[in-house]
Amino acid sequence: MSNMSEETPFSETPKTDPTAGIPSKDERNLAMICHLLGLVGFVGPLVIWLIKKDESTVVDDQGKESLNFQLTILLASLVSGVLACFIIGFFLAIAVAIYDIVYIIIAAMKANEGELYRYPICLRLIK
Repeated sequence: MSNMSEETPFSETPKTDPTAGIPSKDERNLAMICHLLGLVGFVGPLVIWLIKKDESTVVDDQGKESLNFQLTILLASLVSGVLACFIIGFFLAIAVAIYDIVYIIIAAMKANEGELYRYPICLRLIK
């Protein structure tokens, strides 16, 4: 007779890793860098996302989010450039720049805390 209290390799209750789902420090740092590099354009987040997207789901998610936001900002900047013929374009360009800086900093802080951040106004072009 075998003792039923012993765990066998085919135990009905699988053991779970308590750290599963929590991003590592490196993942959080790379996600934060993806957002912060958006301050200088979309090339930085694109490079990090392309290099690390297969290695980390967190970097994949936040890299796509940062790229989508930068593409949204690029489109808004183009619209404000076209509207610069009128006075409103200059004010729109200032508002887009302020919006860009503020939300990139918020996203970087949230990514560093391990949270999967979503920008409030963002076209989801890369899925």
